[in-house]
Amino acid sequence: MTIEMLYSKIHRATVTDANLNYVGSITIDEELLEASKMRVGQKVEILNINNGERFSTYIILGERGKRDICLNGAAARKVHKGDKIIIVAYATYDEKELDDYAPTVVIVDDENEISEILHEI
Repeated sequence: MTIEMLYSKIHRATVTDANLNYVGSITIDEELLEASKMRVGQKVEILNINNGERFSTYIILGERGKRDICLNGAAARKVHKGDKIIIVAYATYDEKELDDYAPTVVIVDDENEISEILHEI
C-alpha cells in the first residue's frame, strides 16, 4: 500500500507580489527551494492564512537571495501582497519508507529569510 504524506513545506511565507498577467504558477526563491527540497515544476498546494484560500499550482524558479514569493496568473486573484501563506508539497510513500519518514519544514520570518529547518511535523 502507498500513502500520500507531507513531503515538505515552507511555513508562513510572505507574498511579495501577485502578477495577474503571467501564464500561472508560484515563483519561489531558489534558496528556499533548495532548503525545502522542492523542485521547479512540482505541484504544490498554497494555503492562504489571511483569507483561508487553498489552491494548487506549480513552482517556477525565483532569483536566489531575493526572497520572492510571487503568485502568478489566476492564482494572483487568491492572494494579496503581504499575505502569509504555507506552501505544501506531498509525496507518495510505500509503507516501508515511513519507518524513516521525516518531512522537511522550512520556517521563514516576515522577510522570507530562513529561521529554522525542521525534519518533523
